[in-house]
Amino acid sequence: MAKPVLMDFYAEWCGPCRMQSPIIDALGQKMGDSIEVKKIDIDKEPGLTMTYGIEVVPTLIIEKDGEIVHRREGVTDAATLEKLLTPLI
Repeated sequence: MAKPVLMDFYAEWCGPCRMQSPIIDALGQKMGDSIEVKKIDIDKEPGLTMTYGIEVVPTLIIEKDGEIVHRREGVTDAATLEKLLTPLI
């Protein structure tokens, strides 16, 4: 089974995204190779943004085996993300 993928859809101009980014970075370091983290700038990746129907940033999507398992809009704390990711490892 593939490891879970945490996708962080953000924009450089987005204040809440700047709050979310260090949370994602710290979580990625804590969970190490058990998860994959992808940061996606909506202004540079309009195709992915459209594919995933992103309308609000930050939006976090967790995928497992190519299927969306969780989707959250707005800033999400590390503890909540870890609780969502741990069962998928």
